[in-house]
Amino acid sequence: FFPSATEYHNNFGLTDARLKVLNDRKLWLMHPGPVNRGVEITDAGMNYERSLINQQVENGIAVRMSVLYWLRPGAAPVA
Repeated sequence: FFPSATEYHNNFGLTDARLKVLNDRKLWLMHPGPVNRGVEITDAGMNYERSLINQQVENGIAVRMSVLYWLRPGAAPVA
């Protein structure tokens, strides 16, 4: 249990200090969305140059629909 969004962000969120570590290591930032700004990720994280968040959100529905299509009963086997 966390009494506040601030405490949650400080313990688990992508803070500016953690974002600096990502940047120093040239790592990519991924999140499937939706994002709770200021709780999970800071605004700086949302604007991070190696953020794939927008692409993940944009492609997420198509990927999930594909998986469900191939998992449906009677689906053609994948070669």
